[in-house]
Amino acid sequence: MQFANPQEARDFLERHPDVRSIELMLIDANGIPRGKLLHRDELLAIYENGRPLPSSILSLTIQGEDVEESGLVWEVADADCWTYPLPGSLTLQPWRTVPTGQLQVSMHPTQGLPATPGDPRHVLARTIDALKADGYHPVMAVELEFYLLDKQRDANGRPQPAVQMNGVRPQAPQVYGVYELEQMQPFLDDLYAACEVQGLPVRTAISEYAPGQLELTLEHRFDALQAVDEGVRYKRLVKGVANKHGLQACFMAKPFGDLAGSGMHMHVSLADAEGNNLMASEDPYGTPLLRHAIGGMMATLNDALAIFCPNANSFRRFQANSYAPLAKSWGVNNRTVSFRVPGGPANSRHVEHRICGADANPYLAAAAILAGIHKGIREQIDPGAAIVGNGYEQARETLPTDWLTALRNLQSSNWAREALGEDFLKVFLAIKWAEYRQFMGEVGEQDWRWYLSHA
Repeated sequence: MQFANPQEARDFLERHPDVRSIELMLIDANGIPRGKLLHRDELLAIYENGRPLPSSILSLTIQGEDVEESGLVWEVADADCWTYPLPGSLTLQPWRTVPTGQLQVSMHPTQGLPATPGDPRHVLARTIDALKADGYHPVMAVELEFYLLDKQRDANGRPQPAVQMNGVRPQAPQVYGVYELEQMQPFLDDLYAACEVQGLPVRTAISEYAPGQLELTLEHRFDALQAVDEGVRYKRLVKGVANKHGLQACFMAKPFGDLAGSGMHMHVSLADAEGNNLMASEDPYGTPLLRHAIGGMMATLNDALAIFCPNANSFRRFQANSYAPLAKSWGVNNRTVSFRVPGGPANSRHVEHRICGADANPYLAAAAILAGIHKGIREQIDPGAAIVGNGYEQARETLPTDWLTALRNLQSSNWAREALGEDFLKVFLAIKWAEYRQFMGEVGEQDWRWYLSHA
């Protein structure tokens, strides 16, 4: 694990004498940034000596409650565990009303114990290292869909899309509508400007398949860990810029039962050490390496589904003809399948993984994807024939569509214990079972499946 040089802090403080506070954030198992707001005088010491955070910070439910079964709370006395800054993560938060910095930290491999195994970034780093050891350098990009909502609910207490510049609240999907993007110009202008300040490679903006739903693409990176770091920071930025505009950026997988869900599509290819795409092929169906990678992702999909879809709400997204895939399927230039090989020139050949909801933790999702790819390559797993045409009508093996089955599959998976780490999986499952029990207590056993389909 590489940490930042203290000179980075000295340079930042010299360039920004008006910054008085720095948001220090660590990403937890649910992908939520947690940390503290620090005074500028504390910054350099973090680079030189690290910053302790309680072990319980990596044992929290999505609502921020301790999970004792994680082993990171009372039995370790909620011990201080040392974190250190990640290189290049010290930047400004342009959406703040006063100049404020932002710094991402991660647990130190030894000084961060006993919490280190619960750090999701470490899980991804190990997975990348394992691929590199076999000569494969993962290249990735993260695409996140989200809704831009009013902070105020409607008369029935339901969330509602944000009012546009023209004073109209959108009602129709207007997918790919350029006028709809124009109506969000103040928000988008600030978002692009903030991304430029933070060095995030945001590119195309798209009006997605629901009123108020957007997607902005991030450039792919040869360094997969950098790509996912940027995806995590982008999500934090979107929420911050939306808040500045009096709006809410919603990354739930399915905030509206009758509208499109929000996914996190992850694009991945494998390169050699010089950056040459090992999946490059004039054949649109790709190389054997590409097909084995898909085969591995298909073979591990059920085991990893609770990583890709980590909440009860996640499973509401799986509906036919909704652009959310329902089966273990792949195809070329086909948005009805789970693993899509986009069109394009030979040197751009890669796979788009379309399973994850926007609520998934990008570090864990990427780790599970890459571990599945590694298995497929090592075992030369054949993904079967590609789907041509409507994948919803040709589904051969559908995915589990409930949270309980997904959690049980993950818990019993030998592959997941090896790929993600037994110590991490213990923490993650403890958190998810605690959330599941809380959810069951709210809706009741007999109403649970109905709730997932209709709520």
